[in-house]
Amino acid sequence: MPRVAVIEDDLPTSKQLRSWIEAAKPGIVVDQWFSRDEAEAAIARERYDLVVLDIELGRERHAGVAIINAINKKHATPVLVVSAMPATIYRSIMKALDAWDYLQKATFEEADFTDTFLEILRAVKERDKPALDADELAMDPLRQRSPTWRGQRINLPLTAQRILAALFARRGQVVSYEELYDVVKSGRNRDNIRKHVSTIRDAFREIDPAFECIENVPMRGFRWAD
Repeated sequence: MPRVAVIEDDLPTSKQLRSWIEAAKPGIVVDQWFSRDEAEAAIARERYDLVVLDIELGRERHAGVAIINAINKKHATPVLVVSAMPATIYRSIMKALDAWDYLQKATFEEADFTDTFLEILRAVKERDKPALDADELAMDPLRQRSPTWRGQRINLPLTAQRILAALFARRGQVVSYEELYDVVKSGRNRDNIRKHVSTIRDAFREIDPAFECIENVPMRGFRWAD
C-alpha cells in the first residue's frame, strides 16, 4: 500500500488533506509532519511514494524549498505543493525544483486535489513497473529520470521527452500535429514539432544507428512503429 507524507503546519489543513487522501485511497498510509525538522528526519528514514507539502512552515517562509531539495537528494519522490503563496509566482519556482504540481490554497476544491493526487500515484506505479523487454523504450512518467533505449540513457530536453511519451503511448497510431501542439508549451507550429522529432531521432541514433521507429505521416503527424 502506498505511503504518503503530509507536511503542513496548520493542524486543520493537515487533517483535511489527510481525510481527502484516505477517502480517495482507502487503506493508504498517511504520515503527518508539522515542521521542517520533523519532515527532513522522516524523509531520511522513510521511502514515501508521494509528499504533499506546504512551503511556509512556522516562521520559516521557504522551509518547503529546503525539504524539496532534501527529497531530491534522497529518493526523488514526487511532491505535490499545497500552499497559500501566490501560484503566479511560486508555480514556476516549484516546477524548477521538480515538484509535480502546485495548488494554491483557497482556490481549489476537494475534487481538484484528489484528481491531482491520484494522477501522481498512477504515474508512480507506472514508473516502478519492471521492464519486460530490454529492447523496449523505458520512460519515467514523472520525467525525473531520463528515458532509456535498450538499457542506455537517451539525452533529451523535457519538451522532446513529452513528445516521445505521446508517440510511444499511442504506438502504432498516428499522433497528429494538433495533438502534439498540446504537448509543447511554446512554438505550436509544424516546423517546431518537426525540429523536436528530429532531435528525438538524433538522440536515439547516437546509441542505435539503425533506429527507425518514428515514422513521418505526410500532412498528418508522426507514428511510433515498433
